[in-house]
Amino acid sequence: MSDYTAGSLVSARGRDWVVLPESANDMLVLRPLGGSDDDVAAVFPAFEDVRSAEFPPPSPDDLGDDLAAGMLRSALRIGFRSGAGPFRSLAGIAVEPRAYQLVPLMMALRQKTVRLLISDDVGIGKTVEAGLIASELLAQGSARKLAVLCAPALAEQWQEELRTKFGIDAELVLASTVSKLERKLDLGQSLFDRHPHVVVSTDFIKSTRHRDDFVKHCPDLVIVDEAHSCVAADEKSSAQNQLRYELLQRIADDADRHLLLVTATPHSGKESAFRALLGLVKPELAAAELDTDAGRRLLAAHFVQRKRADVRQFLSARDGLADDSLREDTAFPADREFKDETYRLSSAYRALLDDAIAYAGERVSAAGDHGKREARIAWWSAIALLRSLVSSPRAAAQTLRTRSATAAALTAEEADLLGAPLTRDSSDSDALEGLDVAPGAELGEPGARLAELADRAATLEGAEEDWKLAALVKQIKALLGKGYHPIVFCRYIPTAEYVAEHLAEALGKKTFVRAVTGTLSPQQRLQRIEELAEESSGARRVLVATDCLSEGVNLQHHFDAVVHYDLAWNPTRHDQREGRVDRYGQKTDIVKVVTLYGSDNGIDGKVLEVLIRKHRQIWKDLGISVSVPDAMSSGVTDAVVEWLLMRNRRPEQASLFEVETIGARSAVVEAEWQSAADREKASRSRFAQRTIRPEEVAREVAAVRDTLGRAGEVRDFVRQSLGALEAVLRTDGDNFTADLTGAPVGLRDALAPVVGGDVVRPVPFRASAAVARGEAALVRTDPVVGALAGYVLNSALDEKVSGPRPARRCGVVRTKGVETRTTLLVVRYRFHLTLPSRSGERQLVAEDARLLAFEGAPANARWLAPDDARALLDLTADENTDPAFGKRTMTRVLDGLPETNAHLESFGDELAAELLASHRRVRSASGEIVRGVQVVAQKPADVLGAYVYLPVAGGVA
Repeated sequence: MSDYTAGSLVSARGRDWVVLPESANDMLVLRPLGGSDDDVAAVFPAFEDVRSAEFPPPSPDDLGDDLAAGMLRSALRIGFRSGAGPFRSLAGIAVEPRAYQLVPLMMALRQKTVRLLISDDVGIGKTVEAGLIASELLAQGSARKLAVLCAPALAEQWQEELRTKFGIDAELVLASTVSKLERKLDLGQSLFDRHPHVVVSTDFIKSTRHRDDFVKHCPDLVIVDEAHSCVAADEKSSAQNQLRYELLQRIADDADRHLLLVTATPHSGKESAFRALLGLVKPELAAAELDTDAGRRLLAAHFVQRKRADVRQFLSARDGLADDSLREDTAFPADREFKDETYRLSSAYRALLDDAIAYAGERVSAAGDHGKREARIAWWSAIALLRSLVSSPRAAAQTLRTRSATAAALTAEEADLLGAPLTRDSSDSDALEGLDVAPGAELGEPGARLAELADRAATLEGAEEDWKLAALVKQIKALLGKGYHPIVFCRYIPTAEYVAEHLAEALGKKTFVRAVTGTLSPQQRLQRIEELAEESSGARRVLVATDCLSEGVNLQHHFDAVVHYDLAWNPTRHDQREGRVDRYGQKTDIVKVVTLYGSDNGIDGKVLEVLIRKHRQIWKDLGISVSVPDAMSSGVTDAVVEWLLMRNRRPEQASLFEVETIGARSAVVEAEWQSAADREKASRSRFAQRTIRPEEVAREVAAVRDTLGRAGEVRDFVRQSLGALEAVLRTDGDNFTADLTGAPVGLRDALAPVVGGDVVRPVPFRASAAVARGEAALVRTDPVVGALAGYVLNSALDEKVSGPRPARRCGVVRTKGVETRTTLLVVRYRFHLTLPSRSGERQLVAEDARLLAFEGAPANARWLAPDDARALLDLTADENTDPAFGKRTMTRVLDGLPETNAHLESFGDELAAELLASHRRVRSASGEIVRGVQVVAQKPADVLGAYVYLPVAGGVA
């Protein structure tokens, strides 16, 4: 490296810069003083004038008021992108993690090679937890490349989360993008060498053509989303699950590869599936005795699973801490309010259903005489016909006119493989893509009887004959009247389109209704949702969707109620639907859930009674969802269909079948389900997260907040600075909007890129960190808050900035809060860090801003405790200060400040020792890494601000 060490100040190109560790002998990598990583530049000293620089002292000619010191400190801390804490990435990411989300990160840092199964409940924030670990490992140099494996429908969302929240630019590797990406490769180059960070479709990469190349060039950090769908629990697992499992086994075989498995349902009702996941994390766990202390300790280092009740209130006295000073409350919705709304069939619809059941029964009976293959094909066709008829007239008509996929099957087994995904709602479905199409009921050439049934179905469209639709309109109007924005979930694409058309007509032009189905690509789905939210801002909106939106997509910012228009035949699907809105960031305290079911169609009532309501009760009792095994769920629904088909032809036998067979299967399901719930409850207790104790989290949270600031500081800073910059604020509880039309042009220019280029519209600021697009969160990492802090800091450092300047570097305040002259200093410290990692040493620069205060003259300073120094920020001016007197006083103090250098340097060494201790503490399990950590304070420290507090003329009140 050149003569300039990392962290030192240099002057070049007319401004001051901080030297970064990436500098070399002939090139300096510099970040502007007070700037961000986006402003980093390379300078060549051989060709440009580069000189050592010292931070200029404050000027007594530029005095501020009693808020100036707090403003400057807050602006400085908010702007830090390499804060002096044990977590290298927290200052630079655009999300403020909840305290409980630091637990998986702390678990990860105690492992040399990170292997974790993150199984927190739906809506707690597993994506953020995985992203925190990834960004930290990349920042430290413990990982160089990242791959996220996920369902193709979630790939764009993962890419967006990584980019906007963690600053990780990842390339999408999907079936639709790979050809374009491969055309840009050099000869013999792998796609995964060209792009260090990728989001990959698990279904695409598992194929033998692409799998080998991926495994050979696989990044050293892999995140697997919805990992439960990637394990083969037994020999009955689908071929697709087997392929995914084989891929993950090969990835996990490299013992040096970091691997994060993410799923809210690690068990899925199957112990073997749980063991398979654990075996990927650590082979010994696949057969470990988890009932023993040794087994539980082994598991605890690699497994974290918490439900909402565990984290709703965190770091409080209830967790064993001394007080509630660090307590953090997370605003999950308090409850789901369920309502089951029944409807009956009109006489015409009743007649159509009876005729269709009779037709399906005849066909199943006749097919049984021709062989097993024909019987299975007829069976799946019958189920498709019945489900589509119960769904909607349009779905029924399309099913009746469409050839069944099972008709092409050559064997009974193949018929089952083709028919089950389209007609059942298995929780083990390989993917939800393509499963919302109308399934088809024709088995051969179109027949007159099917055509006649299809024509009759088409005539039943509309609320006059379709009383299910009429019931929906009534329920939607009631929800809208109470201020809710509902999502209506349908089983089939034709049903969703039909429902959206009729709702739009029934609700009028003042309500915005849109449909999202599998006919749209995943990116188009998200785009349509955002368009609906934007065009319906301040108005009523309804989204109609199929189950293509029931997994992974976050909808809590725009919707707060769920209507199940079609009952799913597996209750896990209902929980997935409801989980799209019932999650962190939902502003409504009670999420409404309305379930429509037919009282006289023969199917819905039994599905609701045996499956849906039992699932709800377990959810209420445990606070989590427990999956019913698919085989048991389908056993009940198969019995219901069988009973329906025989009801018209053999009514006496059907009655006996209903009592004995359906009743027996229902009893078995309930018993097995309750047993699974009991096991889940016991496992939650046995495997509760105890690796990281609350007091350990509290210590690191306190360190982070001391370095980067607390939520209250950010909130006050934004309000005060915007007010000082002549923005008009309109308060709504803890939230407010800011009209910036009267603010300085420089501020509007600074905010334009992060608010979408439109600062004419008021900017909403929300107390919650989970905000919708177009809103700003009152957290330090929000881009709008960061841009505001940058403007306030730069205007404080540059006296030539026109317009109001909320922060100044000097101030003289007369107050009743002091008895003698007291001087407060805002000091910036820079540290040079050496962090060993598996890939070698990493050189980093960290920053910290501290308040130091002393009484009396600088030469005889009596230094105050840190808490007493912070308390000075809360003092207000009780008397005016004559400007000339203030300037003279400030001049005397500034002239004497060199006398404090020894104390400032000593304090910097103390901070360096604390920083070293914190780095060693969070990496306690990685001995060689702990021993190699080094922290050196860069000297001299920068005195950014000096503020003198004087007693009032009449003495202290």
